[in-house]
Amino acid sequence: MRDGTYKIVTFGCQMNLADSGVLAAILNAHGYRAVANEQDADLVILNTCSVRQKAEERVFGRLGELSALKRQNNIKIAVVGCMAQRMGDEILKRAPYVDFVLGTDRLYDLPQYLDNGEAMPSIHTDFGYEHIDGIVPERDSPYSAFVTISRGCDNYCTYCIVPYVRGHERSYPMEQIVGQVRDFVSDGVLEVTLLGQNVNSYQDNERDFPDLLRAVASQTEVKRIRFMTSHPKDLSDKLIEVLATEPKMMAHFHLPLQSGSDRILKKMGRKYTFEHYYDRVVKLREAVPDISITTDLIVGFPSETEDDFQHTLDAVRAIRYDSSFMFRYSVREGTAAARLIDDVPEDDKIRRLNELIKVQKTVSYDKNQNEIGKVHRVLVDGVSRRDRSVLKSKTEGNKTLLFKAGPEYIGTIQKVNVITADSWTLHGELVN
Repeated sequence: MRDGTYKIVTFGCQMNLADSGVLAAILNAHGYRAVANEQDADLVILNTCSVRQKAEERVFGRLGELSALKRQNNIKIAVVGCMAQRMGDEILKRAPYVDFVLGTDRLYDLPQYLDNGEAMPSIHTDFGYEHIDGIVPERDSPYSAFVTISRGCDNYCTYCIVPYVRGHERSYPMEQIVGQVRDFVSDGVLEVTLLGQNVNSYQDNERDFPDLLRAVASQTEVKRIRFMTSHPKDLSDKLIEVLATEPKMMAHFHLPLQSGSDRILKKMGRKYTFEHYYDRVVKLREAVPDISITTDLIVGFPSETEDDFQHTLDAVRAIRYDSSFMFRYSVREGTAAARLIDDVPEDDKIRRLNELIKVQKTVSYDKNQNEIGKVHRVLVDGVSRRDRSVLKSKTEGNKTLLFKAGPEYIGTIQKVNVITADSWTLHGELVN
């Protein structure tokens, strides 16, 4: 490698963003230097997602674009993360010019493979090789940071590839997590988001996730605490109590429902009913009346009928989510659901998804109209992409709030009054 320069392109969720931050820190410690553009890099790293087929197709599309750059600049290409774990051989079959394919536990060894001059192409997807204790990840924002509290998942929902590509669930020691938050705070971070495939099942000996939240709040100077993602079956009254009583906790809860039909939930292996889920939402709102609740929803799961789909629409109308991540089902080879007949026609999946998006957009608009006149304490984290005189911030409920003010407010917590709102964004003015 000429100058030891690299560019990481991240696909997928916040967990992948956190992994990219760790990998960047490791590369920097080995003397490599990050660059903004792939054209200036000696090494291009695609940190990949396998949750849905579309994410994998995007990676193969990007690899096609990189093939010309490899011929021109003789760059090295690494595909790492979930997609590498799931389909390492297939990646090299379709893109034989890729140099490294490293799974979710081996991606952090990339500098070692580079320094040792290992023969290429090189595939490493075995578990048990994650050595990242004490590493402070690089991050995109100076004011907020992701902190991974656990890796892997033991739930094995029938549609989900995550347990197969990230392995069994394991929690990091509480003291290590608290220490990382302290390090971030000393570097100017005001807000942390604790990450896990299922944060609710965090366990460090006798200490659980609510205990961890209390420790982060009481033992560090961080101003704001968030977390994701939660499994409804493990949402405890103890966690709800922490949300209601700890001032540093932000009033936002991401609680994936996936379907409003009990029959489909059972086929998905979700281990709860809609009644149980709805009860948890009611208790959340009783404890934290202004809480923002968001969710994940899948349409077109095998055997889903129009009646099942109507249950999902009814759920969105009844619960009134602030926003939702909505997807149509795609088969993931290796999951239990892949053995089912994918019998919902693609046209029906698309129609149902569009109808669901329309319902959620209406609900989101109505919810956001209720924000007008409220004053929020927001973390100002940058400028609007459309107008640099407009600042961008996040409310306690994780909603984007735009307002006009000078750049001196970036990186501070301010009070902003909401003036107008659409389905996705709030607009306001600074409260002096």
